[in-house]
Amino acid sequence: MPCPIPSATVVGDGAMGTLCALILARRGTRVLLWGRSPEHVANLARDRENKRYLPGHDFPDLIENIHDPNQAFGDETLIVSAVPCQHVRGVWTKLAPFVPRGVPIVSTAKGIEVDSLQLPTSILRECMGSTPLACLSGPSIAPEIANRQPASVVAAAVDPQVAQLVQQAFSTNYLRVYTSGDILGVELAGAAKNVIALAAGISDGLEAGENAKAALITRGLVEITRLGVALGASAETFRGLAGVGDLITTCASKIGRNRSAGERIGRGATAEQVIAGTKSVIEGIPTTKSVLALAASARVEMPIVEAVASVLFEGMRSVDAIESLMTRRLHREQPT
Repeated sequence: MPCPIPSATVVGDGAMGTLCALILARRGTRVLLWGRSPEHVANLARDRENKRYLPGHDFPDLIENIHDPNQAFGDETLIVSAVPCQHVRGVWTKLAPFVPRGVPIVSTAKGIEVDSLQLPTSILRECMGSTPLACLSGPSIAPEIANRQPASVVAAAVDPQVAQLVQQAFSTNYLRVYTSGDILGVELAGAAKNVIALAAGISDGLEAGENAKAALITRGLVEITRLGVALGASAETFRGLAGVGDLITTCASKIGRNRSAGERIGRGATAEQVIAGTKSVIEGIPTTKSVLALAASARVEMPIVEAVASVLFEGMRSVDAIESLMTRRLHREQPT
């Protein structure tokens, strides 16, 4: 399946940025893969493999590793922002003067900026003005897709043509891309599910059992949907790939960063210890604060998120947080 995108720039050379570069290059797109660390960029160029974040996958010749912003953009027809949410503003403020105007940017970040409570494309809008924007989200464990194991994700944009461009760029015989117009819902679902994944991991760390984790996932989806609808998103988005699909994967995967972090916390580690011992960004930890702030502004009740925050930031024992959820006032179930 040839790719209609002749050239692209991928900003961010972590696991997701590397995965996006691999997908595009395997389809015949020339890719400039930009990284902010000169040392890491040099290692990638030498090894022709991302041994740190996505080992075991040789770079096709069409991938070129770049650090100099002057060389990162040219005649591309698509730009991918694969920068963790809390770093989007800093990176794109630096790169904005070098970006050709009018080239669509698709974000893969899953998070909410702590200070502004903005989602990734909202941050990009402030940095990049009227540039066409989209997001790509859904159940997308990078090593599996890099191994060409089947997966499905969602490309969302206000402009249907931009969503279709992303769809065409990334669709392969192992990655199926759907489109959506609900960019708010898709990004919010991708961010908030990381908090529920922390809760699921804490449950695993406590060895609370599969029944407990199923309840956390199910009721967590209710909380996320409740918040999304209150903020103007479509409830249907949370029943799709970006919502329940990504939630299931993140809560079940043994290699998922947020679930794994939660498991270590459930076994007694502090959030600070987990962050210090992890080379990748654990988006769910800062996102917990952001989700709680959004919930407060929208007057939405999110008891699971509140319990996670109590463990992460207030020193509550994980077992006490679980008990607090189990002993809440009884009431009628209100599924999404």
